[in-house]
Amino acid sequence: MPTTKTLREGSTQKRAAILTAARELFLADGFDRTSVDAVAARAGVSKRTVYDYFGDKQTLLRAVADGVGQSLITTIRRILDDTLTDPTEAADLEDVLVTFSMRIATDMLGSAEYATLQRLVRAQARHLPDGGENSMADTPDEALAERFAVFAAAGLLDVPDARLAADQFIALTFGVALNRYGSANAAEDPRVQPLLVEGVRTFLRAYQAK
Repeated sequence: MPTTKTLREGSTQKRAAILTAARELFLADGFDRTSVDAVAARAGVSKRTVYDYFGDKQTLLRAVADGVGQSLITTIRRILDDTLTDPTEAADLEDVLVTFSMRIATDMLGSAEYATLQRLVRAQARHLPDGGENSMADTPDEALAERFAVFAAAGLLDVPDARLAADQFIALTFGVALNRYGSANAAEDPRVQPLLVEGVRTFLRAYQAK
């Protein structure tokens, strides 16, 4: 089988079809019971094409998880653009951060894509080289840190270390909900929103510019 260095980029349409087929089969049947033959048949390509594009089944699983992770990152960036773009329009910083948190808790954490990633990581983690932890890596935290730096430059936040502030914001909001309820999906659990609001208030007590 080809090594990673010799994998074909190939047709975008074929790659997408293979990834969709693999995602459906991994979720339905699990990694061990999903064969490359089954993925190829569902995608409408040859078995050789699957190997040419992805090398082996484990690399294909990694690509599926990464694809879902990238979709979630796109959602997060869209929410950031909708809610934390212009600090001059942030008349009430608490309201702005609560709105951002609620959008993350519904549009992202409550999405089918997030549920898919969680199922893949839980069920197939032993087949992923890093347990699936790198599917989103640090990108969401860094994107939030960039926005906090903008708000600090506008005099609304006092954040000497924007990345640390982002990490603490996430811990105080979504982290608390996950630890207490095992989920931060505000679309399904009404107990999440009060925790997000209190997390935002605690964050602002530490970081809002005086």
